[in-house]
Amino acid sequence: MRTLVSTAFVSLDGVVEAPGGEPGYRNSGWTFRHVDFLPEAYELKEREQEEAGALLLGRVSYEAFSPVWPGMAEFAGYRAMPKYVVSTTLGTADLVPEWGETTILRSLDDVAALKETPGGPLIVHGSAALNHALADADLVDRYHLLVFPLLLGAGKRLFPATDRDARKLTLVEHETYANGVQKNVFDVVR
Repeated sequence: MRTLVSTAFVSLDGVVEAPGGEPGYRNSGWTFRHVDFLPEAYELKEREQEEAGALLLGRVSYEAFSPVWPGMAEFAGYRAMPKYVVSTTLGTADLVPEWGETTILRSLDDVAALKETPGGPLIVHGSAALNHALADADLVDRYHLLVFPLLLGAGKRLFPATDRDARKLTLVEHETYANGVQKNVFDVVR
């Protein structure tokens, strides 16, 4: 069974919207505008590409990443691996051929079935709405969080606001960097 890993740049108050920049969000680009860059703080991102068996995205993140990531050297590891997009509206004609093998999944049942296949971890980048649905369906196994020392107020949140029973997490890896960024890796306790 594959492990499903949600990975995110997140502000201390839980915002994940536009960490690298996107139009229409007032704090767009917050990871680079407000916190000094330290390469060691991003080691987790390199490791994810090495360990991942596939990339899992929601439609909105796929449409944002697919025109850009295929040509970026820092995301070369994702170019060759299989990609899965969870969408009820995306069609095969909407897929970017330069980004390699991409499969459209139509439901969370499809994601659950994918988890049952052999292979390395499924890594979820961005995809706030998908992350909410995955968490509510108890499909997330691990969180890779780079927590930035910022309070952004408004913005898309990583975690859903669903009224549900408490979910226990186990901290399995952590580190704090000189720029105030904290790496927190949590396993979901079942």
